[in-house]
Amino acid sequence: MRIVLHEVGPRDGLQAEKSVVDTGTKIRWIERLIASGIDVIQVGSFVHPTKVPQMADTEVLFRWFQAPERKPRTTVLSALVLNERGLERGLACGVDMFCMGVSASETHSLRNTGMGIDEATRRILAMAATAVGEGKGVQLSVQSAFGCGHEGKIEPAKVLAMVRRFVEAGFARISLADTAGFAHPAQVEYLFGSLREMDPELDLACHFHDTWGMGMANVWAALKSGVTYFESSFAGLGGCPFTTITSGNVCTEDLVHMFHLSGLLPHVDVGPILEVSREAEKLFDRALPGRLLRTGPMPSGGSFPASAPGLEKDRAR
Repeated sequence: MRIVLHEVGPRDGLQAEKSVVDTGTKIRWIERLIASGIDVIQVGSFVHPTKVPQMADTEVLFRWFQAPERKPRTTVLSALVLNERGLERGLACGVDMFCMGVSASETHSLRNTGMGIDEATRRILAMAATAVGEGKGVQLSVQSAFGCGHEGKIEPAKVLAMVRRFVEAGFARISLADTAGFAHPAQVEYLFGSLREMDPELDLACHFHDTWGMGMANVWAALKSGVTYFESSFAGLGGCPFTTITSGNVCTEDLVHMFHLSGLLPHVDVGPILEVSREAEKLFDRALPGRLLRTGPMPSGGSFPASAPGLEKDRAR
């Protein structure tokens, strides 16, 4: 089993910020994230600029990195799309992988996309099929899978039924997103364990926010449950503007540091990520949530091997 790191800072990390980051700065940050060896970087989303001004230059960014002399050799560039127009724009500017999702909360779905769950699911599945037909990677997610700031508890059976529709339509890379930060480790183990029972061959991804300080504990619970794709944001930036409490993502450099101590993610260098986080902290003129920004790496005599099944292959990479 190989661990894959999906950096969502340029999209989820910046979308809630009031100060718009200029395109040149974003390019410099993405270049450093690529240099760190991160596997996937979510460059942006195709949304209306009046709703999310930070994402107004997403097409410009993708076209910049599609130039032959600048196209990453190993890093996949992803984007979030919410509707057919977003997919069209993404296909036109060279997105490598499309992330598409449906909220398990009717209220959040309506606020985020203007669609109810059933309509959003039908349209997302059709869009995903189109993207695959164009030779693109696709990740389908259930948003607000662990709880909703508007509706509170989300029944696990509802989440599993939504995933089953994705799987029956032929999609195997599935993410559960903790959009409102409500997840806790026991819940993470239960839901991802249930997905493993549904189909052991699924490529499982997780996306956690740190609203109540359980983000890293949830990451570890997901790892032990067989999740291989981990989404995070440099400096712990981020949050959905359409939920009740906007809180940051699990911090990328903190996550990489924890995995390094367990002998995981050897191909990712934390140094360039920390450089980006320090620049972001200076730009936004406030202390950001990342712990490594304050403490630096833990003094250690060496890594300690993790005990989740199959991880020895990742350590030997």
